[in-house]
Amino acid sequence: MYDVLIIGSGASGLTAALNAKQNGSTVAILSKTYPTHSQTVQAQGGINAVLYEDDDSVDIHTNDTYKASRGLANKENINFMCKNAKDTILWLDKIGVPFTKNDNSKISQRKFGGTKKIRTCYSSDYTGLKIVHTLFDQCIKNDVEFINEHILLDLIIEDNICLGVIAFDIIEGIVKEFRAKSTILASGGYAGIYTNFTTNSFSNTADGLAISLNSGVNLSNIEFVQFHPTALVNSNILVSESARGEGGYLLNQKQERFIDELKPRDEVARAIYQKIKANEKVYLDLRHLGLEKINTVIPQERRLALEFSGVKIEEELLPINPAAHYSMGGVKTDINSNTNINSLYACGEVAQTSIHGANRLGGNSLLEIVTFGKVAGINASNNAQDIKSILEKESTEFYKQKEYIKEIYTYTNEINFYKSKEYLGKLFFDNVGLFRNEENLQFAINELEEIKSKIPKMGVLDKSIEYNKNLVEFLEFLNMIEIAEVIAKTAQNRKESRGAHYRDDYPQELKLYQKNSLIKKVNNKLVLSFEDVS
Repeated sequence: MYDVLIIGSGASGLTAALNAKQNGSTVAILSKTYPTHSQTVQAQGGINAVLYEDDDSVDIHTNDTYKASRGLANKENINFMCKNAKDTILWLDKIGVPFTKNDNSKISQRKFGGTKKIRTCYSSDYTGLKIVHTLFDQCIKNDVEFINEHILLDLIIEDNICLGVIAFDIIEGIVKEFRAKSTILASGGYAGIYTNFTTNSFSNTADGLAISLNSGVNLSNIEFVQFHPTALVNSNILVSESARGEGGYLLNQKQERFIDELKPRDEVARAIYQKIKANEKVYLDLRHLGLEKINTVIPQERRLALEFSGVKIEEELLPINPAAHYSMGGVKTDINSNTNINSLYACGEVAQTSIHGANRLGGNSLLEIVTFGKVAGINASNNAQDIKSILEKESTEFYKQKEYIKEIYTYTNEINFYKSKEYLGKLFFDNVGLFRNEENLQFAINELEEIKSKIPKMGVLDKSIEYNKNLVEFLEFLNMIEIAEVIAKTAQNRKESRGAHYRDDYPQELKLYQKNSLIKKVNNKLVLSFEDVS
């Protein structure tokens, strides 16, 4: 049994673990992959903070963030994050994150979209990667236990108290129970559902959200999916906002600039997509920056463009398109990272902490996951100290999941679920993407019902026990289907346009819908409602 068990090993989970450990708790991180494989490593551009208050302030940062949220964020929560941002950066700097420094040995900053000021700190264009590596090193030094290659199957909940989790050991091929006084969900977002149309890794499959929903945890604002304006054509590999922050231009087919490159991401992404839907190509122009500057401030973008598109960005235009990138919704939490289940916390992209609302500002995601990772870690640790012990016994969830895995092996393989997964990605990009309407949303919902009805015919071909990746990918697919339904139905339920959720049949933002969506499961059925922004 652990004092604190964390699900997910990205920056949020690592930050939570480090703070819980330093608060005196026994800590373990359970992860489907490994820390250096987490989605955080793909957060390239930077992390926001008001470091130098010459012409910037916490109030301006707070207002920029709230304005981008389109009224769906809690100003108190935002202000807490922004007020602590400087200390967050200085802490990361102190533990070894190699931030890029200016000639005065101060942390450099660049401008990101939707902001009035220059406040994005960075480590070249490897910021998320450097943060993860540094936090991982610190966790190892502090003897945090890592339980890698385990996929979450269920939460152990009794009398509205979370007592740990059930997970599938991928290497051994067996179901295991892990008891904990406090459990933290830090399992990442759900933009990976848009298979082949996303910047996310293949391992981003909404596992934590799907399991949470089925365990009675409340979700919020799942309809809000951010599409990054610039991904490489064909591969959809992310081209960081740092490229535009450093002065890159967006050009249409006539090589004319057609939008302010540093407007909020939802506006820029829709403008690009409209060009592409009209059969025009769109390019990112970085030629004027020069090779020396490119190699200094965005070397990764140059390498990715050359490796995956065959383009030398110092000489040629780079073809780009939008791609699903970030989840604004998630497990509903308060400012202390509490969920509606006692002893269960959530932080990072899996959580809806009332920070981003309808649209996230670039540079705020890394800030949020580190800020609230610390909050979750300390609060979970303090909670564990108040609990003397919990009963170590095999739960009903444990036996249920063992039988469920056995059942999956009996499914036939008449339909290739990998093809259904790819179809799901295209279905959602086309119908639940940057532009939405009633007809397309209903079509997507109907198609999902058809897919769900055929799941018993989509079983795994590989019947082996140990390291059965076919089985793991099937479990991931089921989680994707679960949350895909939530995205489509919450998007259908919000009959307005707000931030990243744009409906061309309801193009106006309506005061009636200045509310957060709330999603729960009751008797195995989705219940959707709206609640005031607290």
